[in-house]
Amino acid sequence: MRTRRLVMLRHGQTDYNLGSRMQGQLDTDLSELGRAQAVAAAEVLGKLQPVLIVSSDLRRAFDTATKLGEQTGLSVQVDARLRETHLGEWQGMTHAQIDADVPGARLAWREDASWAPHGGESRVDVAARSVPLVAELVAGVPEWGDADAPERPIVLVAHGGLIAALSAALLKLPVANWPILGGMRNCSWVQLSGHSKDPAGCTASFEDIRWRLDVWNASAQVSNDVL
Repeated sequence: MRTRRLVMLRHGQTDYNLGSRMQGQLDTDLSELGRAQAVAAAEVLGKLQPVLIVSSDLRRAFDTATKLGEQTGLSVQVDARLRETHLGEWQGMTHAQIDADVPGARLAWREDASWAPHGGESRVDVAARSVPLVAELVAGVPEWGDADAPERPIVLVAHGGLIAALSAALLKLPVANWPILGGMRNCSWVQLSGHSKDPAGCTASFEDIRWRLDVWNASAQVSNDVL
């Protein structure tokens, strides 16, 4: 039995997080606290000796990933498929503005993974673009989960909405149940483990891997933050 450990780290705090403003795919920077959170998370996750670090191309995620790269000596790979959910017309708006303009819409968005803001993506859409990345990593990173270092994870550095959607899809949860995976704190992380019976000398097909949830919303606990 082979086990591939997948850690997904949310970026550190931004001023948009602090101001309850929707970011989506807007390219925002880490706040001072967010930078400190990234350093603290890197110190913890660096001890896991990741095989590979892959980041969203948005600055808040890439800058978070860079701290882990500095801690481990690994170069950070970038993949735009790890971007946050595109929130359409909501991007840049505060929660209060959205609630005033379209009462009940944010609740519908949180409770229905197939619902999308006008001009944006649903969580189902986000999973559809990010699952293929994990499949490519299974096929293309032979040292991931091998017998010489079975505990070493791949770390994806991304965004709360993407991490929830990708986790739900890998776990094969019914779409109606995706909202049970709640919000993540800034610079908290998730760990999934993918279990397979790899044939001798071969890599199991992605479809044959069964994913389990090991950890949800763990963090290095650097101050309080805003979901």
